[in-house]
Amino acid sequence: ADYLNQHFVSIKVDREERPDVDKIYMTFVQATSGSGGWPLNVFLTPDLKPFFGGTYFPPESRFGRPSFLQLLQQISQVWQTRREEVAQSSIRLHEQLSGSAARSNTNMLVLTPAVLREAGTPLQEGYDPTNGGFGGAPKFPSPSHPTYLLRYGVRFKDDDAVKMVLHTCERMAAGGIYDQIGGGFSRYSVDAHWLVPHFEKMLYDNAQLVNLYLDAYLVSGETRFAEVARDIIRYVLRDMTHAGGGFYSAEDADSEGHEGKFYCWTKDELSKLLSPDEFTVAVRHFGITDQGNFVDHSHPKPLANQNVLSIADPKLTPAERTLLASAKEKIFKARAQRVRPHLDDKILASWNGLMLGAVARAYAVLGEEQYLAAAEKNLAFIQAKLWQAPASKANRSSNNPQPARGDPLPSLDEGRGQGEGSLGTLYHRWRDGERDSVQLLDAYAFLLSGVITLYEATLEPKHLEFAIALAEAMISGFYDTDQGGFWQSASNAKDLILRVKEDYDGAQPSGNSVAILSLLRLGAITDRKDFREPAEKSLRFYSDRLQRMPQAVPYLLLGLDFWLEEPKRVVLVGKSDAAHTRALIHAAHSVYQPNKVVLGNNGPVEPFAKTLPAKATTVIYLCTGTSCQPPTSDAEQVKTLLK
Repeated sequence: ADYLNQHFVSIKVDREERPDVDKIYMTFVQATSGSGGWPLNVFLTPDLKPFFGGTYFPPESRFGRPSFLQLLQQISQVWQTRREEVAQSSIRLHEQLSGSAARSNTNMLVLTPAVLREAGTPLQEGYDPTNGGFGGAPKFPSPSHPTYLLRYGVRFKDDDAVKMVLHTCERMAAGGIYDQIGGGFSRYSVDAHWLVPHFEKMLYDNAQLVNLYLDAYLVSGETRFAEVARDIIRYVLRDMTHAGGGFYSAEDADSEGHEGKFYCWTKDELSKLLSPDEFTVAVRHFGITDQGNFVDHSHPKPLANQNVLSIADPKLTPAERTLLASAKEKIFKARAQRVRPHLDDKILASWNGLMLGAVARAYAVLGEEQYLAAAEKNLAFIQAKLWQAPASKANRSSNNPQPARGDPLPSLDEGRGQGEGSLGTLYHRWRDGERDSVQLLDAYAFLLSGVITLYEATLEPKHLEFAIALAEAMISGFYDTDQGGFWQSASNAKDLILRVKEDYDGAQPSGNSVAILSLLRLGAITDRKDFREPAEKSLRFYSDRLQRMPQAVPYLLLGLDFWLEEPKRVVLVGKSDAAHTRALIHAAHSVYQPNKVVLGNNGPVEPFAKTLPAKATTVIYLCTGTSCQPPTSDAEQVKTLLK
């Protein structure tokens, strides 16, 4: 630390707040060393150009690797004695990176349904038939992967693929990676059995897993999957939500210096807490042992006999289920008296967009009013804290003219000082009354997706109007009009050495993948080609990636699937706030039909929807293109038509 302070200006970057900075310098390290990872250590010139970097450097030299202090001394000496050489090298490296980032895709391939079919094979590789999931330890949920595989299985009638996903969902929910007492998933399992997790809980994981479990419920009809989705939301609303409605980012893995201490129990602790009958059922159900199943090897003095709770025996009689429910309630109350893991209380527009969409969809599918209230409150929070409305809202009202279809949108910089102008601005992070000044593609794309889902769940024109405002600002500020694809940073970003595009769908989907699918959905609702065309051009830009590395872009495959199959349009004609209308909306979302949009016939929707005749009561028209089936007001018939 002393040496760093004497010879360097140290900058610590939170890659959750600044994934754009992380991507730039990770790209440099991967290009120069052939690999990457975290922690990421990069050395920069004063003008922020990298000249050396790596990942982990040990405190003491070993295995031929210098210690971190030795590395610092070498870097300092080189900088003092060969500064001009280092500066020139950094310039050349920067030019190479810039050229690579801006390089056009000369290998654009034709995209057909065959791409979707062929993607199924690599996505099924590594499947664990015993434990579910893909690959070995450590095992991550990676929700985009099973989400596409389920869609693939349904589309191509591959029952094995469907079974893989449903079995994976079942095993994850039974494992210790899932909080059996308080709900919510941890980041990953350290073993292949989903038993022992790294106990950190992330908002983005849980948002995506709500959607995955809703999909599993709709495909299988198994209510246990819906219950997992409910439990996740219950956890988020209870423990991860700001009083104003924003969603916090994460909970740490450890408390009081021990990983998992908040979540684990000894057999003796449970015997004192529960009645004899409750204890007997809990021990059998959760597989509790005297010696435990978890040791925190990272701690010099780990706690003894710790049990991670997982479902070892699910077969319970009705009487035993009553005892288990009572036991879980007692365990939850006792756990609440413990020291909780640290709460990462920053509120990110991107991750909030994911959870907003998950909660809104849960309302649409399950019909629970508290979910709608939470989604509406969350959006109001984001709009108040992180959205700066445009100086003029003349083109935001459904009663005022929209940009002509196909007309170019104004630039993000046009008429703008500090974020003001003809388009609104979405900032990325809010915490404790302060917001940052950073704009990121992920924030726009993820929030856009969530707002579209909220519109489809409510048919409130104000939500569609806001989605349009987000989409226009996103295209203006991030879309590469020359090649296609979306830059990770905004066009007016001033603190970055280059702009890059992210397309990898890993623990969370890429901004490109979400932007593409969101614009296709919005284009289908509004019939605006200035939304569809950027998405279509971006799919073509990534055509080579889609065909050669589909396992790296499963969420992007969702967008391709939507684009290749003209979506069904479910148009409701009637009063959006009527109880019967809400029942029809619920029916439209109660069938696994991912390539559909749900819209009303007022607000800035496609003109064709406004020509559909009204009836004495609210009715649904199921349309493909401009061809519609006869209207119906029967919820069960709506489900039948959508199957």
